[in-house]
Amino acid sequence: MIKLIASDLDGTLLHNGEQSLSPRVLELVHRLTEKGIRFIAASGRQYDNEQRLFKGIADKISYIAENGALCVHEGKIIFRSLLSDDLIQRIIAEIRKTPNFDILLSREDTSVIENRNPAFVNHICNVMGNTTEIVDDISKTKGPFIKIAVCNLVDSHQVILDYLNHLTDLFAPEIRAVTSGNIWIDFIPPNVNKGTALQTFLAYFHISAEECISMGDQYNDIEMLEAAGTSYAVPGSAPGVSDHSTHAGIFAEDVLEEVLRGVQ
Repeated sequence: MIKLIASDLDGTLLHNGEQSLSPRVLELVHRLTEKGIRFIAASGRQYDNEQRLFKGIADKISYIAENGALCVHEGKIIFRSLLSDDLIQRIIAEIRKTPNFDILLSREDTSVIENRNPAFVNHICNVMGNTTEIVDDISKTKGPFIKIAVCNLVDSHQVILDYLNHLTDLFAPEIRAVTSGNIWIDFIPPNVNKGTALQTFLAYFHISAEECISMGDQYNDIEMLEAAGTSYAVPGSAPGVSDHSTHAGIFAEDVLEEVLRGVQ
């Protein structure tokens, strides 16, 4: 019997760049929690942002935020990972060498960005709706920080993938760089990801992997797909992601409905 569902958001429950969940998704998640099935929103987004997406049922679910660097249940942090200041400074210095890449630093409760690119500021503050601090020089900002990410709103996805390979060559194995959606590259400590976060929750709730479903579409979802007994790479997933799931090509909403039918 399925006792827990963990789902990615962007590209999985949020489609085509949407910044709000459909009424159908919110209703399905609500009905599942009413049936006693736990639901975890698992994203590279900040915790506050995830909560806003699930307005109305936000206190009924749990959260994997910042690609696994932060795990929250009923407002309680059950896991947190921090990045070293030295590593953050080296990454910032490298990113500043290349045009069109904007930097975002994440604290537990705030995103920090620079007041350099109006389009990026608008995307973070008004499109994504992050809780945001805007500064002149991000390298002078005080932590602690749980994630650093870069965004490119201008260039093609191939340019972003090429830059990902460049960053990997520079910083691996100290930290991993992975795509998160089509315009983001997230930096993740080697031992922190959505999969390790899901395992933290499974142990916390005393639920086995066989009683868990996970769903995702990007490379930052791979470990989470592998951590669950049943997993779905949704339509439109990045190449190769489905190699790490037990099922592919099924929309997340349809999976939620199928699970709900099984418990009614």
